[in-house]
Amino acid sequence: MSLDVGAVSSSKNMGGFDESKEGAEKSGVQEVGDEKQGNVKRNMSDASMYATEDEEEDEEGNKIELGPQYTLKEQLEKDKDDESLRRWKEQLLGSVDISNVGETLEPEVKIISLSILSPDRSDIVLPIPENGKPKGLWFTLKEGCRYSLRFSFQVSNNIVSGLKYTNTVWKTGVKVDSTKEMIGTFSPQQEPYTHEMPEETTPSGFFARGSYSAKSKFLDDDNKCYLEINYTFDIRKDWAAT
Repeated sequence: MSLDVGAVSSSKNMGGFDESKEGAEKSGVQEVGDEKQGNVKRNMSDASMYATEDEEEDEEGNKIELGPQYTLKEQLEKDKDDESLRRWKEQLLGSVDISNVGETLEPEVKIISLSILSPDRSDIVLPIPENGKPKGLWFTLKEGCRYSLRFSFQVSNNIVSGLKYTNTVWKTGVKVDSTKEMIGTFSPQQEPYTHEMPEETTPSGFFARGSYSAKSKFLDDDNKCYLEINYTFDIRKDWAAT
């Protein structure tokens, strides 16, 4: 698997517990290797401390109107007399076989793998359930440990614009974290993309330990959801026995 050169660095992942940080979002087709974001980190507000599990943000209500979609063939035909735009589109698409995917409007993104990495132990490979609801406890994190999330995904049919990852975490029904991170814009290809988020550290102490519930989503600029996972995890004094 190759690391996509256009993927935007993210700063949080599953089970992070700082107040929400939003990566810069860009709509429309964006050039690979030319995306940047700014992250803001602040203390948890009183409002977020008392938001309940039923008070999620209405993503659909904030949907951005992006205008008409085009197939890959149509995108290449548009502005074909503009040499600079033509070269830019060819660079974005790379070695895409237009004859196989050029007639499809909707992109498709399949999340192939999810893993938690920590220098304290071997990688935790998370099974991805088809219904988006893992049975029982999905994973356990050790308090005060360093960890990061790595995932691979495959893009087919068309360009996916503004792919992003969102995650919300609750403890005993109270929302303790909300995250939205931009990943990037990707052209379809057979080889999966791999993205690894920056390392984080779990909280520690008596009040940090216990069970949490969470919801993770992978969406694009049009708020099309490619994967939603509702799960539970624990923070304990030590890693779970393998």
